[in-house]
Amino acid sequence: MIPLSRALVAATALLAPLAAVHPARSEPGCVSSVPYRAGQGGYDTYRVPAAVVTRRGTVLAFAEGRHDGARDSGDIDVVLRRSTDGGCTWGPLTVVAAGRGDTRGNPAPVVDPRTGTVVLVTSYNGGTVTEAQIMRGEVDPARSRRVFVQRSRDDGRRFTPPRDVTAAVKPPHWRWYATGPGHALAVTRGPHAGRLLVPADHSAAPPPGSADTGEEPRYYGAHALYSDDGGRTWRLGFVDDGYDGVTNANETGVAQLPDGRLYFSSRDQFGTSPGNRLGAWSSDAGETLDGPYTAQSTLNDVPVVHGGVLQPPDAGAALLFSAPSAPSAPTARRAMTLWRSTDGGRTFARALTLSDRPAAYSDLVPVDADTVGLLYETGTEGPYETIEFRRLPGRT
Repeated sequence: MIPLSRALVAATALLAPLAAVHPARSEPGCVSSVPYRAGQGGYDTYRVPAAVVTRRGTVLAFAEGRHDGARDSGDIDVVLRRSTDGGCTWGPLTVVAAGRGDTRGNPAPVVDPRTGTVVLVTSYNGGTVTEAQIMRGEVDPARSRRVFVQRSRDDGRRFTPPRDVTAAVKPPHWRWYATGPGHALAVTRGPHAGRLLVPADHSAAPPPGSADTGEEPRYYGAHALYSDDGGRTWRLGFVDDGYDGVTNANETGVAQLPDGRLYFSSRDQFGTSPGNRLGAWSSDAGETLDGPYTAQSTLNDVPVVHGGVLQPPDAGAALLFSAPSAPSAPTARRAMTLWRSTDGGRTFARALTLSDRPAAYSDLVPVDADTVGLLYETGTEGPYETIEFRRLPGRT
């Protein structure tokens, strides 16, 4: 385990009271800030963070703004705050996709490297339906899970209205569908450079004659959707459709490794394989997988939760993974931790633990050449009280 430097510990302790008093601000050269705090800005709870940095260096911190409490359904908007100083201070909250009584969420943003356009892919369902009802096939397709795309050409200040692309990326026998969450990927190397790729997950209907309802976790699987024209048109990439109950790939993140391959990190939703994390690799920019998802034994202390994954642009930097992990309570959403991998995601070593506080979903973003940003859910009594932005050395 690599110890957190004394300077970082001291700076964090110094800034914690400031963040509590001024949730959107901290001092120049900051270590942390809090762009979202439950009960502020007209929302009961903020959840499911996602972050990207634009061509101009602006940090965009997306989240779900939940009007009706912390639950996953109901009146939910996709919201955004922008930072032009590396995540130290934040502009006003804006609504990017309004639920208007329905559920919009699972933000998966990406910056098109060819144009600088910010492309945002999100998921939708009717506000009165639940994931369980959708998985059982009890919801009309118009109110079930659907996929939408938006674009911003002005550094994230304004976005186009959500455009429905469900027909291109969701087969008829799929029921649940979730984009990301967390940032999507712009492929930068190889014959598919410029491709925009969104990791996602779905559930399938049981086969004919089965006594299953479809609500069983075994019907979860991961997949990818991608665009080769800047987000205008979309296609399905690989589909993990084993549905064997051993590995139940769910919420997924992606990173491009230095050798050009893509690494996919997925939440294992109550599969029978050991641990709660799965990994897979693709050598053709997400069109197929090199092999099936397998359990990642070096991440066995991670609970069932979404985690962030990032390959920093520095050629010598390790692959990073973030998620809560309390070895004494491996099922608890507590103790946000950062891991590093020097072998392309096959094994991970614990690098640092930010605190022992409750924590849940997270996303990682390269702020600049020397700094990585970690946007994550945390709190004092529970993990959904704030979404904090922590600045960390790029070679953690």
